[in-house]
Amino acid sequence: MRDVAPFEAAGPPPPAEATAPRPPRPSRPVATPPAALAADAAPGLDRRSALRLRRGQRAVEARLDLHGMTQDEAHRALDAFVARAQDGDLRCVLVITGKSGVLRAAVPRWLNEAPSRGRLLAFSPAQPRDGGAGALYLLLRRRR
Repeated sequence: MRDVAPFEAAGPPPPAEATAPRPPRPSRPVATPPAALAADAAPGLDRRSALRLRRGQRAVEARLDLHGMTQDEAHRALDAFVARAQDGDLRCVLVITGKSGVLRAAVPRWLNEAPSRGRLLAFSPAQPRDGGAGALYLLLRRRR
């Protein structure tokens, strides 16, 4: 250990003006937007209810089939359907998108946008008897 020398800095410290100033911290906590819904996660929903939805054990009270619609037609139809279902005090509905195509990818994105996001608790791919990967169960919030 006699041959070990103390560590020395490689050079002079950087000038004070070279370091970027930190942005000021907000004086109040910043509100975070609600978590995005995903087919495998249901924030704010208890485990048992989420499991029942995924297993298709909730009674489907209404259906919407988006086959043959353009994206614009389907988006409008989905928003109107979710609004009517919530206004009618329905809890679990089925949206049929088809197993391939643009709508299958677009519907989950639309469900995470306003106004549908505020009306939903969760969604999940349907069981094979209800359309499998080409359909989604939606669990709606209760009206207050």
